[in-house]
Amino acid sequence: MTNIQDIFKKSNVAVVTGGASGIGLAAAKYFAGQGMSVVIADLGGDRLATAADELKAIAGEEDVMAVETDVASRDSLEALERAVLQRFGRVHVLMNNAGIGPETSIFSAQPNWDHIFAVNLMGVVNGTRVFGPKMLSHGEPGLIINTGSKQGITTPPGNPAYNISKAGVKVFTEALEHELRNTAAAKISAHLLIPGFVFTGLTKGDRAEKPAGAWTPEQTVDFMVESLARGDFYILCPDNDVSRAVDERRMAWAMGDIIENRPPLSRWHKDHADKFKAFLEQK
Repeated sequence: MTNIQDIFKKSNVAVVTGGASGIGLAAAKYFAGQGMSVVIADLGGDRLATAADELKAIAGEEDVMAVETDVASRDSLEALERAVLQRFGRVHVLMNNAGIGPETSIFSAQPNWDHIFAVNLMGVVNGTRVFGPKMLSHGEPGLIINTGSKQGITTPPGNPAYNISKAGVKVFTEALEHELRNTAAAKISAHLLIPGFVFTGLTKGDRAEKPAGAWTPEQTVDFMVESLARGDFYILCPDNDVSRAVDERRMAWAMGDIIENRPPLSRWHKDHADKFKAFLEQK
């Protein structure tokens, strides 16, 4: 197991997509606080510049880079990699974190479906495929952290395109870690971040203040770092409303739909909802 202190250290480089706000910015601040050079990639020049200034206050001008990047475009990701390598030479941490969540239904308009898949799923796939080969070839320890979602595991009703994209991130990251651990001399490992309810621009809606049940992005990153230090692949975050035990039962029930031959999403099915409630309350 790699000691994360061999990765989160001065002279090493971290790249964070979706790094201008939320979990991405909190992670970038953590990496900067460890002395790393940090690159944040996002859309929105003013937002990106403001985030870069916050990071420069931690790490200094020379160790911070902000690049406007559309992760839905492989060309844009390739341009990001070229800029990073030209400035810093190599990458040790890649956090594929950019994500969006416009509402969808099964038969809703195509553009939202296409955009969610392009950002949430292909942004992770292409980000990994663009940066991964050179991360492997430099021979130093490193991490690829992909941000998934509990909705990609329990797949609740509502916004199916988002759920499908995050389910794809889970499957891709599992396959990635399998390949990395079976690659001779590889010192890069993959990890799936599965946040709980986090108060970010993606989740806040019309709320101006953090709900009591939500974690802050900083709490999520602290939990992520603790999990990485243990060598965890699945970084399953609780929050102030939902414990790990509840998450585990919800996930076990979802898999049980297949094993027990129940209707899909039986947790929300009128003939099975009470059984799920009883299952959740078992000691």
